[in-house]
Amino acid sequence: MKAVIYEAAKNFAIKEIPTPEPKAGEVLIKIELAGVCGTDLHIHQGDFLAEFPLIPGHEMVGIISSLGAGVTQFKVGERVTVNPVVSCGDCEFCREGKPILCHNRKGLGTNWPGSFAEYMIATQDLVFKVGNLAPETAIFAEPAACAMHGAQMLGIKPGSSALIFGAGPTGQLLAQLMATSGAASVTVAGSTQFKLDLAKKLGANKTYLMDRKNVAKTKEDLLKASPSGYDIVVEATGSMEVAEICVPLTRSGGTFMVYGVGEPDDTFKINAFDVFHREIRIQGSFAEIDTFPATLAAFESGRLKTDGLITHRFSIDDYGKALEALRSDKSAHKIVLEF
Repeated sequence: MKAVIYEAAKNFAIKEIPTPEPKAGEVLIKIELAGVCGTDLHIHQGDFLAEFPLIPGHEMVGIISSLGAGVTQFKVGERVTVNPVVSCGDCEFCREGKPILCHNRKGLGTNWPGSFAEYMIATQDLVFKVGNLAPETAIFAEPAACAMHGAQMLGIKPGSSALIFGAGPTGQLLAQLMATSGAASVTVAGSTQFKLDLAKKLGANKTYLMDRKNVAKTKEDLLKASPSGYDIVVEATGSMEVAEICVPLTRSGGTFMVYGVGEPDDTFKINAFDVFHREIRIQGSFAEIDTFPATLAAFESGRLKTDGLITHRFSIDDYGKALEALRSDKSAHKIVLEF
């Protein structure tokens, strides 16, 4: 089979390697679509817990090709997706029922072989049937599951006001989930107009076209629109300059969530007294681990939509072009590898 192989950070090639055989309890999946996301840029650089050599890719939809011994809940020919996050089940956090914080957490496409290949292996406990969902919807299962985890962590109260910085695919999905979780008003702020237009079509109440080089004006304008601030403010861009204006934009007693992926050594300033006397809650949201069922249910019901998110398709041979488009093409939204 053909696969993207990294021997080290920044050092990849498209190679022919043997197609793996599923062992007991495993499923072999023929990939149809594999999503390329911002995390893959971090992995390309050697960040985000990447371990090499590696086949990257953690967003996928495909068809079951063969079954290992003991697999009874799936059939060859079924369309499925895969939860790429694996917890050990035995560390202190797993035993406390918090597997997302697992000391020994692994990830398909991060430190185990992932989906940027014609075939991939997954243990049956990580595989989920997608039913009648189109591949173009099912490909969003993993990023939407991350957004679902974020929405659950926020504990949104009915009637809340929400502001999210970032109109990329995960920002769009999280904005929808905040609205369906009870937020009365959701504002999406981003630096690309066509993405904001799409956010409106997908259900955002308001949008704001921001200038990343003038975040002070962004803060001023958004406070004019909501003088008391917003009950929920989510930073989903990974920009430290944007992160610094989030606490001032958070309503007293509200929640500021760090959702975007920054570099490992990135920092931003917070006014400690402001957090203290206004009782601001600061919440992180890392990934997902148990939200695939809820996410697929939201897709199936039509409450969560992906219309218009995919803008670019590449073959596996053009993986380098896909990375470059993700890095620098302003017209790119969701990028997928098509098999």
